[in-house]
Amino acid sequence: MDQRLSLITLGVEDLARSRAFFEQGLGWSPGSANESICFYQLPGLGLALFGRKDLAEDAKRPIDGQFSGITLALNEPSREAVDATFAQALAAGAQPLKHPEEVFWGGYSGYFADLDGHTWEVAHNPGSTIHPDGRTTFEF
Repeated sequence: MDQRLSLITLGVEDLARSRAFFEQGLGWSPGSANESICFYQLPGLGLALFGRKDLAEDAKRPIDGQFSGITLALNEPSREAVDATFAQALAAGAQPLKHPEEVFWGGYSGYFADLDGHTWEVAHNPGSTIHPDGRTTFEF
């Protein structure tokens, strides 16, 4: 498995407020945005803003003080690679949160918690490219 990170998703309370901070406060421009999610392309990876409650629901993590509201994602080149990475993480002691499945945005993803409870998504996104050096870019 490559050592890389593809996407960081921040669960936010108010998407419009958070977008204003990133766009006015930091001068960032979104690559893609709608009423429920916003993506920014960073050098080699992406940052997403997603409603905190929606993120918790998608990751199957209750908002109970254990979930930080942040997920880290590994994008894989195929659904089979998602399954293999997910299985490898579980074999090393990760706890499954949501087994990989087809998702509403047209990809395939699952979530697990690592040994310290951090939430990871493993995904195949047909709108992303994983470059030979490990960088991930997203076609918005």
